[in-house]
Amino acid sequence: MKRGHFIEGCEVASDGGCFEVLDPSTCTVLGEAAQGSEADIDRAVASARQAQPRWWNLPPGDRERILLRCADHLEKHGEELIDTLLGESGSTLSKASFEVNYTPALLRAAAGEARRLYGETFLHDRPDRMSMVVREPVGVVGVISPFNAPLALLVKMVAFPLAAGNTVVAKPSEHTPLVAVHLAQLMHEAGLPSGVFNVVTGFGAETGKRLVEHPDVGGIAFTGSTAVGAIIGAEATRRMKRLQLELGGKNPVIVLADMDPAEAAAEVARGAFFHGGQICMSGSRVIVEASIMEAFTEALVAEAEALKLGDLRDPDTAYGPLICREAIERVDGQVQDSIQAGAQLATGGQVHSGWTYAPTVLVEPPRDSTVWQEETFGPVASVVAVDTLDEAIAAANETAYGLSAAVLTRNMPRALHAARRLRSGAVHLGMHSFQSNTMAPVGGVGASGIGRSGGHYSIEHFTEQKWISLDIGAPPALEFS
Repeated sequence: MKRGHFIEGCEVASDGGCFEVLDPSTCTVLGEAAQGSEADIDRAVASARQAQPRWWNLPPGDRERILLRCADHLEKHGEELIDTLLGESGSTLSKASFEVNYTPALLRAAAGEARRLYGETFLHDRPDRMSMVVREPVGVVGVISPFNAPLALLVKMVAFPLAAGNTVVAKPSEHTPLVAVHLAQLMHEAGLPSGVFNVVTGFGAETGKRLVEHPDVGGIAFTGSTAVGAIIGAEATRRMKRLQLELGGKNPVIVLADMDPAEAAAEVARGAFFHGGQICMSGSRVIVEASIMEAFTEALVAEAEALKLGDLRDPDTAYGPLICREAIERVDGQVQDSIQAGAQLATGGQVHSGWTYAPTVLVEPPRDSTVWQEETFGPVASVVAVDTLDEAIAAANETAYGLSAAVLTRNMPRALHAARRLRSGAVHLGMHSFQSNTMAPVGGVGASGIGRSGGHYSIEHFTEQKWISLDIGAPPALEFS
């Protein structure tokens, strides 16, 4: 499989040659993608800039219809997209199917927003004046998308800015470029005009950097690590660009004593081990009331050890490999460091095979350890005991991150009390911390990012508010009897 960039409605090669794309499940070469250069970014941005006025000046109903056709077309080609996801992202069949089924919903949700670029009018202090506010697109939006959900997250980051009349240049992760080019091609086939959605594949140091710095890019959307997001955020802010960052998470799940330990453990396992923990909202910090700690931990270990690993096409396979060798080394390094610092290894703690890491449960890691404080992005759940809800909330908040959190309890007043005190962009009650909704405002606080994506929250982020005032002349004289 060999793919070029997708610029101005067609696939093009790069002067920079190609780079290898690896299949993480076999640790072998899957294909090649064009290695983007600054010139490739410049060409894509020029294409997007030229197309933007025409795209914005389409009636909103036309933009809506085109995005709906894109959704229908992606559904027809779902099997092709699943095959690509299985190959380059190491997704299981169930995870790849979820992404492929979710993307049409995202496009349809975005399509509806094309008609809802609401403004307002307001009273002026002078009777011969009228004021209104309208929303207009920022122009060209640069999108830098991650490897962990390379189809669903890219569609989300692209569809809502498009609905608002922007055009997009996307730089997907170098680990998963093939599905991004495939997506752009399918959307063009469905009727998306040339230049409206462009994809340049390559590496962040060159293509990503140029995209952020480009003077004709009006906004940047980035999903990825906090370290890279901080660099992108500083550069975008210096150049006064609109900015939306969805960054890392170290998400807490509080388990209160009124829960059945086995039921709670099953819910925690679903959130902690989905896609091998390579989800920014993965619930990796589990905080349990002490009275059920032993029973809960035993049940969580049983859940972890029962997970089936192996054939990605087997519907029963829980998760596949991590994305690359460096990911395996990082995860194992955090686990081994925490054990040396005093954490108890309840299960796992080793490579299963290839780039697949065994589901791991750590008990009572030091609260200042990396595995408790920093994002792991691997199948590792750390469990600590507390005596009270106040202690649980304090433990949940003792990190720089604040993306997602969860509370497992049957006592909704206690759950709502916790939700108000948890420092997090989202709190899920009675379920694990990884949830999805096309219209929800996804984003975090602190080291987890800036801004929100999804529904009208994305529309607000990638539109500018313009104040227009009118001289309507002096009103007729009014006489009061």
